[in-house]
Amino acid sequence: MTTATTSREPQRISSLAARLDTILTDRGIDATAAPAEAPSERVTALELAEARIPPRYRDALAGHEQVAAWVDEVALAARPGPSGTRGIALGPSLLIAGPTGTGKTHQAYGAVRSLLTAGVRLRWEAATTADLYARLRPRAGHDAERDLATLSTCPLLILDDLGAAKQSEWTEEITYRLINRRYTDLLPTLLTTNLPTAALRDAVGDRVASRLAEMTTTVVLTGADRRRRPRA
Repeated sequence: MTTATTSREPQRISSLAARLDTILTDRGIDATAAPAEAPSERVTALELAEARIPPRYRDALAGHEQVAAWVDEVALAARPGPSGTRGIALGPSLLIAGPTGTGKTHQAYGAVRSLLTAGVRLRWEAATTADLYARLRPRAGHDAERDLATLSTCPLLILDDLGAAKQSEWTEEITYRLINRRYTDLLPTLLTTNLPTAALRDAVGDRVASRLAEMTTTVVLTGADRRRRPRA
């Protein structure tokens, strides 16, 4: 019995192969043709990221000395992943403060672009605080807790205009939960604010301000509002 079954296997495989060839031929497919080669040009991580970066900041550079130093520190701490590319693990955070129009958001997106240019594999999120609260406000059919978890645990977060949105007990609690998770897990965070650092405590509360004081290096930008500069 074993010999008979074994002898029928090559015949069965040959029959299946012949049927497959017939089906492919009927569909105009040459079964003997070599598979098409994958395109030689690969889409870079920077090109993929730029689809998510607002158009105004797609040419941004981390031109400030302290921001560039932060990029170098985070890149140095990046760890190799399964593919061999380096990815963000743990790292410091940066608070970029200064008056309106001094280039804070420009520097933040420039830092993201600089990390990608340096070959760091990067999963990141970005939001203004006003958009953050709008996104997380409870409403039917929306899992706000899942959104908060995504923002709290992503390897890099840009949180723009901290302290600018109208505050309430609810917004203070959301900000605390977000910052506390990133503080506890040592996740790199880029924050910007128009407020003087001394006034930030009143805007975000003692618990958040205390954590920011420990987890961030503060960069203060100065100068006139570049959006209002005279045009030729």
